[in-house]
Amino acid sequence: MPEYTVVKVSDVPDQGPNLGIAPDVEIRFLRNDLGCEDCGVSYARIAPNGRIENGHRHKRQEEVYVLVAGSARIKVGDDIVDLEPWTAVRVPPETTRAVAAGPEGAEFVFVGAPNTGPGDAIDEPDFWKD
Repeated sequence: MPEYTVVKVSDVPDQGPNLGIAPDVEIRFLRNDLGCEDCGVSYARIAPNGRIENGHRHKRQEEVYVLVAGSARIKVGDDIVDLEPWTAVRVPPETTRAVAAGPEGAEFVFVGAPNTGPGDAIDEPDFWKD
């Protein structure tokens, strides 16, 4: 029996509606469907000029954000960084972060490790307000 898992991203349910961020944000958490034990992987699509107002940080999990299409900015702590496709940003657990899409929208792959399970993420409401 193979020790790998193949998952089509579009087959994983969009959690944007459950998180109250749809229709501007589509997010698919692949960890469980892939059977990840030590990491997590997510896909996110953000509508043109859309953004996630609330930031978040973690108790233990660091994350890498990879912009794969479109344009975007990421707010990391007090800094705002412009991103172009195939730019990666590593964020340590304790630093609050949020992303915003440019005029053509944005598609991201997010990677996090270790797998810390529920309760590791800490929401920061209204983190990104102009």
